[in-house]
Amino acid sequence: MDAFILGSGTGRYSLFAPGRSSWRSNDLKRVHFPSSPKGVKVPSCNSCNIIEKFCIKRSWQHIVKHYARGIQGTPAAFQKSNTKFLVNATSGHPLESDPGAYPKTPWNSVKNVLDAFYRFSRPHTVIGTALSIVSVSLLAVEKVSDISSPFFTGVLEAVVAALMMNIYIVGLNQLSDIEIDKVNKPYLPLASGEYSTFTGIMIVTSFSVMSFWLGWIVGSWPLFWALFVSFLLGTAYSVNLPLLRWKRFALVAAMCILAVRAVIVQLAFYLHIQTHVFGRPAIFPKPLIFATAFMSFFSVVIALFKDIPDIEGDKIFGIRSYTVRLGQERVFWTCISLLEMAYGVSILVGATSSYTWSKVITVLGHSILASILWIRAKSVDLKSKAAITSCYMFIWKLFYAEYFLIPLLR
Repeated sequence: MDAFILGSGTGRYSLFAPGRSSWRSNDLKRVHFPSSPKGVKVPSCNSCNIIEKFCIKRSWQHIVKHYARGIQGTPAAFQKSNTKFLVNATSGHPLESDPGAYPKTPWNSVKNVLDAFYRFSRPHTVIGTALSIVSVSLLAVEKVSDISSPFFTGVLEAVVAALMMNIYIVGLNQLSDIEIDKVNKPYLPLASGEYSTFTGIMIVTSFSVMSFWLGWIVGSWPLFWALFVSFLLGTAYSVNLPLLRWKRFALVAAMCILAVRAVIVQLAFYLHIQTHVFGRPAIFPKPLIFATAFMSFFSVVIALFKDIPDIEGDKIFGIRSYTVRLGQERVFWTCISLLEMAYGVSILVGATSSYTWSKVITVLGHSILASILWIRAKSVDLKSKAAITSCYMFIWKLFYAEYFLIPLLR
């Protein structure tokens, strides 16, 4: 349909083949009708096809032209759906491709609600939060008998409270970045218009209240303080108030993410299990120190890498990220180098383990992850936003994989 509109903008749509200015007699063929003594010339198949295409194109142009005029006279409430019709008609997409064109059933409505919330919750961060808490909780396990009902209850309390706070943080960030996300992440519910601002506010408020409520009734001070500090940093990172919205400053933004992902998650949730669930004194074993140091590298990488595919929107709205200041390629390879260094240190730490099984698993595991990362990085097209975004999600998969290895370091 794009071609139709472009063609109509250049004047009359030509019915003639290139280089021809008139009909020729061989465009017509003689057809004999039973009631006619003489043959009558009618257009040939090729000419009929040309006429048919012309009529279809002109009809659509006529419909789109008058439909566009009609939008101006409709109430604002109907203009959004009318505009979608017009966009579909002029872009060549089927008119029924709009979800509203299908019959609304209870099941479809439920699926749409779940899908919107799934995207709103930023599932890669949800998975990362859940895995990290389970992993560092296992570091507090000293003997088989520790794997008990109180342990599972304590882990579940921590995961649920942290996930609710996670949704508050990512939701607040989306509320603060609606205009930016219309450029960088138009598929998010607030940017796409699936959620109103009021809906977003109600969701983040509800989840923050529920998170604090659960943290309070559990009675674990490490858990409560982890939630409280995460709340403060997440709010300062996103909300657009004087002296806040720290995401505007690349170094401060990276420190916020590092504080939550590397320090709070490792130390606070470990202490929640160690002191509140097991009732043991607070100690910081070697695997915990390693996890905190390694995840500090990883958190910095995530903080830097997440801005690489968002450079267009960040430039427009004045977000001075390192990617905007230094360029995509330089930041990309800085991130890869930091991760490779972290894997190198992990291999050395694993090699010092006094347990053979731990030494083999951690050295081999980190060597494999480092190799996979390097191969993947070499294949990324830095001119493609889709390729960079895909690599960013791959970095999160490496993040998940590390939390499977951390409990095995002894």
